[in-house]
Amino acid sequence: MRKVFWMELVLAGVVVFGQAQADVPGEVRFGVHVRPILSHNCIQCHGPDENHRKAKLRLDVEIGLFGGSGDNRIVVPGKPAESLLYQIITAHDPDDRMPPEESKKKLSVDEIATIKRWIEQGAEWEGHWAFLAPKRPSLAKVQRRAWPRNPIDFFTLARMETNGLEPSREADRQTLIRRVCLDLTGLPPSPRAVERFVNDTDPGAYEKLVDSLLASERYGERMTLAWMDAARYGDSSVFHDDGVRYMWPWRDWVIRAYNDNKRFDEFTIEQLAGDQFENASLDNKVASGFNRNHGTTDEGGLIEEEYRVEYNVDRVKTTSNVWLGLTMECAQCHDHKYDPISQKEYYQFYAYFNINSDAGNQTRNGNSAPMVKVPSMAESAELQQRRDKVAAAKSERAKVKPSAQEMDEWIADHRASELPQPPEAGRVAVPRQFHRKKQGRRLQKGLGAGEESGLGQGARRQKMGAARVRGRQGAHRRHP
Repeated sequence: MRKVFWMELVLAGVVVFGQAQADVPGEVRFGVHVRPILSHNCIQCHGPDENHRKAKLRLDVEIGLFGGSGDNRIVVPGKPAESLLYQIITAHDPDDRMPPEESKKKLSVDEIATIKRWIEQGAEWEGHWAFLAPKRPSLAKVQRRAWPRNPIDFFTLARMETNGLEPSREADRQTLIRRVCLDLTGLPPSPRAVERFVNDTDPGAYEKLVDSLLASERYGERMTLAWMDAARYGDSSVFHDDGVRYMWPWRDWVIRAYNDNKRFDEFTIEQLAGDQFENASLDNKVASGFNRNHGTTDEGGLIEEEYRVEYNVDRVKTTSNVWLGLTMECAQCHDHKYDPISQKEYYQFYAYFNINSDAGNQTRNGNSAPMVKVPSMAESAELQQRRDKVAAAKSERAKVKPSAQEMDEWIADHRASELPQPPEAGRVAVPRQFHRKKQGRRLQKGLGAGEESGLGQGARRQKMGAARVRGRQGAHRRHP
């Protein structure tokens, strides 16, 4: 009877282990498969917390996981039997096995097999996912290969098969159009749109529907809704009186960016530093309003520098949450054991925002400086019409503007054959009368040619010079 019992137990163990092996992914990744196992079972005693760290061993950093020497190397790539990590999680003696029994944690057969396969495959390290560039993965392996219609279907089907689930039957067309319209525009389809889609026999009807929704302005509005939440958007100042302010130009910029399918790198750079561009356009400056969405105050008793710092702290928090995929605010006060950001790195990041010129004390009556003037939609349309007219006028002018060759030909045709002769000496007409206004009488002098006047050139100059001197002397006498 005991022999039968032990035989059944051994067979059960073999079956369980075989199932576990089947559940281990073909390609084991540290960040996806191994790190979660270590985080749940090992990091509490072998992680960043110096006060609770055991055996001076860290398994949360690369240098710790691949540290050690000789027979005490923690992980030896390609050799599980020589890796101390694998040895202690498979030790037969409960006193040597990790995690210890008092921790109330225990690795499953699946988890042990996953760690072993990772080591066998070379034990490649991966950093935090938020700092890794996205890579297109290979398609997931599935059993029902005829079911997927696009690459995403392979991944959803693989997860369903792993969990023993069956795909649902395909939804009817009324349900499909309602789902996709709500997802891409946030609005239900019109009855006419539903009827048109239901009666469309084209095999690509659904793709056409999706394309039409992506081309709709409502698509940009729907996508902007989530981005506004991430950017803490608000048309009021939040603190104290919660007065009005005008952030809608930034909101409209985001809507246009989505509808224009702006590249994400441009979308990012313009919102973080659009106002720093050389010869920044109005749109570049408006885009940088991302970091002016934070709450502000105009409370009479505030300390301005305190709130100026608070605004920058808010920018650090929001930027790290949105673009880095992690929190940084803990490092504002100290190095945080569970974040890969040090306090020094926090304030290096903070320094970027600490050069802005907005004050701690702002207003409840509109926007606070620095700001730019943004035309309304009607004004923008009028400005564009005027620009178009100017461009058209310049284009017409360019059409009639003569070329350099035409100008040379015109000059050659209109050039005079002979230059005019200079006038003969003494034949130039000159004025013959002057009025001495200060003395109120007319002074007549013959200023014709020398042979026609009674005065020679020398005598004339002598008399005129004397008259000027007397005039200046008289002026000096009148104005002491």
